[in-house]
Amino acid sequence: MNRELVINVTPSEITIALCEDKVLVELSKEQCQTGFAVGDIYLGKVRKIMPGLNAAFVNIGHEKDAFIHYLDLGTQFQSLQKVVDSRQPGRRGVNVESMKLEPAIEKSGKLASYLQVGQTVMVQIAKEAISTKGPRLTTDISLPGRNVVLVPFSSKISISQKIRSNETKKRLRRIAAGVLPKNFGVIIRTAAADAQDADIEQDILSLVERWNKAVGNIRKNQAPALLMSEMSRANTIIRDSLNSTFSQITVDDEAMYREIKNYIKIINPQLEKIVKLYKGTVPIFDNFDISKQIKSLFAKYVSLKRGAYLIIEHTEAMNVIDVNSGNRTKAEVNQEETAMEVNLAAAKEIARQLRLRDLGGIVIIDFIDLHKVQNRQLLFNEMTQLMASDKAKHTILPLTKFGLMQITRQRVRPVMDIKVEETCPTCHGEGKVKSSFLFDKVLEGKINFLVNTLGIKRFTLHVHPYVAAYINQGIISRKNKWQLRFGLGFNVIPNQKLAFLEYQFFDKKGKEINMQEEIEIR
Repeated sequence: MNRELVINVTPSEITIALCEDKVLVELSKEQCQTGFAVGDIYLGKVRKIMPGLNAAFVNIGHEKDAFIHYLDLGTQFQSLQKVVDSRQPGRRGVNVESMKLEPAIEKSGKLASYLQVGQTVMVQIAKEAISTKGPRLTTDISLPGRNVVLVPFSSKISISQKIRSNETKKRLRRIAAGVLPKNFGVIIRTAAADAQDADIEQDILSLVERWNKAVGNIRKNQAPALLMSEMSRANTIIRDSLNSTFSQITVDDEAMYREIKNYIKIINPQLEKIVKLYKGTVPIFDNFDISKQIKSLFAKYVSLKRGAYLIIEHTEAMNVIDVNSGNRTKAEVNQEETAMEVNLAAAKEIARQLRLRDLGGIVIIDFIDLHKVQNRQLLFNEMTQLMASDKAKHTILPLTKFGLMQITRQRVRPVMDIKVEETCPTCHGEGKVKSSFLFDKVLEGKINFLVNTLGIKRFTLHVHPYVAAYINQGIISRKNKWQLRFGLGFNVIPNQKLAFLEYQFFDKKGKEINMQEEIEIR
């Protein structure tokens, strides 16, 4: 697998596209200078206790108060609070390495026993603000690195389950135990299995230093205040995903280019050469064919092969995906086999869409009905396998008797929702049309349906004069390419009465061919 990271930097936001074999699989946007990202550590002040919810609202400087539940306090909350209280003005200060840990809090206790209104607390963002809800917080603080995750107020060394070798486990445990300060634990990540001993040691020491710096900032600030910021989204992706499968990282901003290059030089010097600075005049996403993929993949209708398509809807409570076979079933004899084929193709695209749009919460998928039990089980197994590479925590349930599959997926950030519709130049914004960027593909899909499904070899296409000029331009025009592909002859007629993206097909007798909306999805 060939993986590429393409980064577009603007004054207002950073857009990061992850491609696998030139196909867009993940898209992230990071607003510049907004803060409140997952992993950020804040000094907050308790604003309100909610006994009925066993939770509290905390002011961390966000426009909406952040939320913390009793279960998010962590077992060592009292030890953390002891450190925070000791760093208040006029106090001497307590170091984690030299302190005696406080008893663990009860698993089923009351939050009001540990938090009071006006209390200053050290918190970490576990989930970003979504819709009308503020950020979700935790006091069970952890600091992720390239090879390990540092866990203060612990002495446990945990190792990723993906590391199978007992010898490797012993080596990693020995390295961690040799460098970890007292009252610090780690979770050793999968990437550490191939890392050098010195790199793992340096990773742990740098995380301990970051922790000490965050704690030191308590004395310098008054709540609400940012104590430690998570690294940029681009560096986070690189930290968690960078390996030998990456062939190129391209960025169009010189400052970001230097930042990424310096970071890779620290964590994996051998891959420093794959970082490239883009200096082209064409926008970077256009150059790598990402803009076109965004236009097609974030629409309400997502096309599949041979006429099938998905409809993706977002609601406040859940995400709903409908699988449609389109016009395929008209030409197929065995409905069960056709349904199974479409469902398997849809499952592959849905797994990709969940990552791409970062859909979280409840996802309901309405697959085409399957009558055979073995086919329903096969579809469930296929979906489970396709979702195995998804890093977000998820649960997949087998299909119900109504053909519905239920998925819950971890949601830590707002859904990636990109509006691909454009303001209609004819109605001046009173209505919406599909992206004009893909209009030639729409016409090509229509012609394919006319020729290969309806068997109509000769027809006339009426379009707006501008569109007609676009279709006919060049020595080898799009019209010529379509004629070579489909083996037919047809005329393109400029029609001034048609709107910019409006079209009409007429047969050789001059009778209009009725093209229904669902046929447009090829």
